[in-house]
Amino acid sequence: MKNIGIWIDKEKAYVIKVTDNQEEMITILSEIDTFKISGGSGTRFKGGPQDVVHDSKYLEREKKQHKEYFKKIAQLLKEADKVVIFGPAETGQKFNKELKEHHADISKKVKDVLRADSMTDNQTKALIREYFNTNNTFA
Repeated sequence: MKNIGIWIDKEKAYVIKVTDNQEEMITILSEIDTFKISGGSGTRFKGGPQDVVHDSKYLEREKKQHKEYFKKIAQLLKEADKVVIFGPAETGQKFNKELKEHHADISKKVKDVLRADSMTDNQTKALIREYFNTNNTFA
């Protein structure tokens, strides 16, 4: 039986394959462009002019980069029996939604999507190992 745990955020994903007493960790970098929005234009008055992003091309590019990132991760999940997704923000939820919409066969294997803050590699492996040891009664 092959269980796979994923810790995912916007910058990177750790895919940890757990088989019997062995673990393999693969890191996938997202390559999603980050866009920094600065504060106002220097005015101190409430309701003053703000720097606003009007670039729909940026948003489309980011959406496409998310799809490519998620596709890379999904390819590693094809051989999994069970999958659990962890992450600090909404990226895990977005990834799960992408699986439901475009990878239904893999989506059926997802047992949980849980929040978890940033951790070291060893903490991430331990979290996933503990999850599958505690929740080994899933069908």
